Amino acid sequence: MDEISSIGLIELSSVATGLLVQDTMLKAGDIKLLLARSICSGKYLIVVAGDVTSVQAAVLAGGTAAGASLIERRQIARVHPAVLAAISNAVDVDPRQLRSIGVVETFSAASIIEVADAAIKSANVMLLRIHLAMALGGKGFVLMAGDVASVQAAVAAGSKVAGEDGMLVGKAVIPAPSQELFRDYI
Repeated sequence: MDEISSIGLIELSSVATGLLVQDTMLKAGDIKLLLARSICSGKYLIVVAGDVTSVQAAVLAGGTAAGASLIERRQIARVHPAVLAAISNAVDVDPRQLRSIGVVETFSAASIIEVADAAIKSANVMLLRIHLAMALGGKGFVLMAGDVASVQAAVAAGSKVAGEDGMLVGKAVIPAPSQELFRDYI
């Protein structure tokens, strides 16, 4: 695999089917497995990355193999590189430098990836973390930082994407956050 330009996500209602789908996806294209695990509410989440064509083939094959266990599938082409770092919790930031924090929360883990991609592409913000489903009842959230106006714009863009899918749970912009507020998240 030469390039990660796309990510694909499949969320399933069955762990057993999740393992079958994961195997099917890995055999369908030249992709990299970013995440595959059981998540809250007894669901299973698979996140893969690669070139657009390979990810498309993997998501299509996985969706077919999922059958009635398929909850959601998504593909995001030309994904912003900051999304991958935020999923991996590989973002290093000094909390004292945070001028404003934004958060968008969705009903599904898969939808939050698309929300985060839209947010980072819409304004000059830093994605701090993308949290996928664990200890959230299967929901997801993204934390971002920047100046107040940029965070407001990014939260608005991400919320619009989530709202169009009926996935928006909540959103917030917090100017001048206390250091203690997010010490467990950044």
